[in-house]
Amino acid sequence: MITGIVVALPEELTTLTAKKIKKGGCAFIADKLLLAYSGAGSANAQAAAELLITKGATRLMSWGCAAALSATLKPGDLTLADKLIDAEGDGGDTKFCVSSDWHSHTKNLLSMYAIVHTGSLAESKSIVSSSKDKKQLQSKTGAIALDMESVAIARVAKIHDFPFLAIRAIADPVNMDLPLAIIHSLDNQGDIALGKLLMYLVLHPAELPGLIKLGLHFNAARSTLKSIAGHLDTVTDFSLEPRTSNLEPQI
Repeated sequence: MITGIVVALPEELTTLTAKKIKKGGCAFIADKLLLAYSGAGSANAQAAAELLITKGATRLMSWGCAAALSATLKPGDLTLADKLIDAEGDGGDTKFCVSSDWHSHTKNLLSMYAIVHTGSLAESKSIVSSSKDKKQLQSKTGAIALDMESVAIARVAKIHDFPFLAIRAIADPVNMDLPLAIIHSLDNQGDIALGKLLMYLVLHPAELPGLIKLGLHFNAARSTLKSIAGHLDTVTDFSLEPRTSNLEPQI
């Protein structure tokens, strides 16, 4: 059984492989591991998940960083979502469950190497930059973390009746406001444009400490992902029937 893994950012890609994969492309990083570099956002993640399936994947995984919505989570903490909350659902409350057997196997395995936090992972269609907005989302959804890609991948898995899993490490804590430089540096693909970022810093040098702090948090998340990447072969060496019924939305 081939596991297809979707990552959104180049920094997340490097936690799994040194191979050069173009955005929108995919490559095998092991005999049964197929990795796609999607770019940020749900549309890119959906396209990457569909590509992986055309290349032979029969189960899907979302891998990368997330924002904390729970105050108990700190940068570098590992999350293993047991439910995903769709931002486009009725009142933002459509939920997708992950493959329970695979989730249990993975939690038991990774708990030997890290503290694994389980709970709901919420979807956002754009970067949630303020602590206030993150706290409001937590109050509304009950989710412990937030990202922009996992629900789109889970939706593709549901369409094909394939198992799905989301492994995410926390990059920014709930009490942190993202530096404005990040928001002003995004291009139309949701990626940070280095030229825009440098220009904004020239005009707003007071943003630099916040960027350094965020960089340290992001490095903590990448370090966690790298540390568990070495166990992916065992995570995916688990017999699952292609059919799984627990991705049905729960309204």
